[in-house]
Amino acid sequence: MNLTPRPAEATPLAHDRVYRRMRSRIMHGDLPPGQALTLRGIGKEYGVSMTPAREAVRRLAAEGALTMSTSGRISTPELSSDRIEELAALRALIEVELASRALPRAHLALIERLQTINNAVAEAVAQRDAVRYIRTNLEFHRTLYLRAQAPAMLAMAETVWLQMGPTMRALYGRLRRTEPPQFHRLIIAALRAGDEPGLRLAVRSDVTQGLRMLAR
Repeated sequence: MNLTPRPAEATPLAHDRVYRRMRSRIMHGDLPPGQALTLRGIGKEYGVSMTPAREAVRRLAAEGALTMSTSGRISTPELSSDRIEELAALRALIEVELASRALPRAHLALIERLQTINNAVAEAVAQRDAVRYIRTNLEFHRTLYLRAQAPAMLAMAETVWLQMGPTMRALYGRLRRTEPPQFHRLIIAALRAGDEPGLRLAVRSDVTQGLRMLAR
């Protein structure tokens, strides 16, 4: 039996590696809205040929993380006010439900972990590090939502985060934050108290307030 892998078998691995790295960068606001990209540039940056670069772009475009024009121009999305409002509403629906489902499983270790992450959010704000701020902010939410044990719902939330990554970067620049989000403290307090109405309100406020500033 010939166990030598065929050259084509390396392509899916390369495509997946490029996809995951680009997905992380876009979700965490490493690229601004409207950032133009090329397949050649992507291939050079990630050390792959055009085929894995093209497949990664197609996959990200299908998730709304990139836009592709009829002429083949690739860029990060520039969201209209209506689109921002729509995605903010989705966040409110999905993430409030995830938080509510997580509440019965919110043990002390989870709450302490959320406090530690929120301290990292505060450090990112103090250092005016937009990408680190977005990454730690999403880590805060993901850590809580994992306790909901609702993987399909969490995947939907992550798709919304992915579409909004560049916009979140723009929002951070506009807000000029000097302290961490106040609603994170309210989320932690509601978890400690087992206060579901308070938790739902804090999460809804946290995921929509800033975004709706952009939509005005």
